[in-house]
Formats: sequence, structure tokens, C-alpha cells
Amino acid sequence: MEYPEPGSDGSVLGAGPPPPAGPSPSRFPTPSLPRASRVALPSAAPEPVRAAARVSPPPPAHVRAPVEAQSPAQPPAPVEPPPVQPPMPVEPPPPVEPPMSAGRSQRGGGGRWWQVVVGGAAVLALLALCGLGAAALLAERDGTPQTAPTSQPETAESADVEAQALDSRDTDQAPLTAKELFPGKQLVVADGEPAYKVLKSQSSASCAVAATGEVADLLVRLGCTQVVRATLRTPDGAHLVTTGLFNLTDRANAERARDRIRLLLDEREGRFRGMAADEDSAAIATAPARVGWQVRGHYLAYAVVARSDGETIRSGDTKAREILFDMIELHLNRGVLERRADGGTAGQPTDEDAGDTGTQDGSD
Repeated sequence: MEYPEPGSDGSVLGAGPPPPAGPSPSRFPTPSLPRASRVALPSAAPEPVRAAARVSPPPPAHVRAPVEAQSPAQPPAPVEPPPVQPPMPVEPPPPVEPPMSAGRSQRGGGGRWWQVVVGGAAVLALLALCGLGAAALLAERDGTPQTAPTSQPETAESADVEAQALDSRDTDQAPLTAKELFPGKQLVVADGEPAYKVLKSQSSASCAVAATGEVADLLVRLGCTQVVRATLRTPDGAHLVTTGLFNLTDRANAERARDRIRLLLDEREGRFRGMAADEDSAAIATAPARVGWQVRGHYLAYAVVARSDGETIRSGDTKAREILFDMIELHLNRGVLERRADGGTAGQPTDEDAGDTGTQDGSD
């Protein structure tokens, strides 16, 4: 707010007619202080702009007079508000980019350091991969195996080869011999078990000598060209057994013979023959007997069990079943045919009940 100049129409608080002459009630004159005016700021300005109030210099000393107290009887003159000038538009100052602090400078330097470390690690990894590839190529060129073969694939492959070796006479051309099946006068089927006594062994090119009726005809039709058999006495002497192998053309014909024999025995259209070695073993050829048979490869293994006294074997006789298992499974399958298949390497045994069993009467 500006003070009115001398001679203007403006009024000032406490101004009026010139004071009367005389001493001033106050020793020192009290100047009137200027009043600052508030300037409205525009809403669009980004920063507050402070407008300084323009203050006119105080009037000359010869104009100002001491001010005395106003009489209560005289009312004060009305004070008119001074005119307010609109604020001048102020342009916002250009934005100033704050200086980079020391912390940001250090962080920028640390980022560059990590880039150098990561780049170096990537280069080292690439060099290592190149070295491994070169070593692998050199090893392959030199014929060095990279990994050791496991034993499981070798075992499976050898089992397949063994199975194929016995599947046909084309892959198993060597004929059977009596010495291969029954090499001595004693036969031990398991360690610690008493020995069977071998009474007589035989090898024949006619399969009909070991069977009768439709059973013999079936074997001949399916290509049987050889039978090797022997008669043995059990360790306790209570039973006799004739056992051996029929040599057929292939596995398929051997399985056909196995399936057909049961029907022929049930219908009594043929039988396996027991082979007597002397008068004491005649019961094996004439007495009622228990029989069993089983296929492995192109071979049909069989056994005929009879009592030494010629009596009929009862259906619940477990001893006859044990003899059939000893001859067919332990001796012929796991012993003779296993050696023929793999040259002495032990293989997987077949199930105890895999073979077929039956009964046959004692008539020829």
C-alpha cells in the first residue's frame, strides 16, 4: 500500500487537519509503517511467486508532524482501502537438473564393474565349452569310449541270444548225446542232495521208441528226429524214472506237441514209454505211472515215474512230484539245456509248475 503524496485526496489512518501548534506529546515522532498487501498467485504457476509490496519512501521530514492522541468526541475518519494492482505474470524458471550425488556416481561405477565381471565369466564358460568339445572329438577319433556300458543291457542281450540259440535246429545244429545228458553212473541234481543211480541210457534217431500210439505219431509229424533218455532209480529205491529230451525242428512245433499230448493222454490214445534196464526195473515199462513234460527252445523234456513194486501211484503222492521236478526242471532244463544255451552261464530258472503232468496206465 502506498502512502498518498502531499496534496493528494487519499486519506491516511490518523490523518486530519494539521495539528495545533505547540509541543508534541511525544518526544520522538512515531512514523507510520507501511502495510504489505497480499498478491494473489495464478493457479498455473509451478512455483509460488512472491510479489514484494511496493513501499513508497516516507514523506519528507518537513511534512510529517507529531501525532497526538485523538479526542474521543471526534470520530475517526473513514479509511478507504488502497487500490490493489493485479500481479504481473511471472514465467516459471527453467527446471534445473540436480547434480549427480556421490552415491549415484559410485553406483554407476559399480554397475560397470559387474558388467566386466559377467562378461569375463561368459568368456571363460565359452572357452571351457570349446575345450570340452575338442576333447570329445579327439576321444571319438581315438576310439576312446565316453561311458562305460551297464551290465543290464548286456544281460538282456545275452538272454535274447541264448533264447534264439535254442529256438530252432538252424541255430542249434549239434545233436544230443547220451554222455551230454547222463555222463556218469550217479546223477546229483542239487548240491547236498543224495544221488540218483543211472541204470541205463540210450540215444535214438527214432522218436517212436519212447512213445506209443498217437503220441509217437504226433512227435514224428512235428519233426522229431532224435530222443535221448535214461532210466534211473531214486536214492531210497522206492521209485523208478525214465527221463529224456525229444529233439524237434523248432520251438513252435515243440509247443504244439506239448499242448496236444495232454489231450492224447486223457483220451488214452498214446503214452510215454518207460525203458526197463533189467528185471528189477521192469515196473517202469508196465506199471501205472505219473508223467510230466515241459518245453524249452525246440526241445521237449519229459519224465515217467513208477513205483519199483509196480503199485499204482496215488494222486496225493508228493514224492512222485518231487522226482518229476528233479528230472525235468533241475537236471534237463537248468543243467543240460542251460549249458547248451550259454556254455555254463547260469540263467533264469523256469517256474516249478511250468511243466505239464499227468498219469498213464501200464499197458504197452
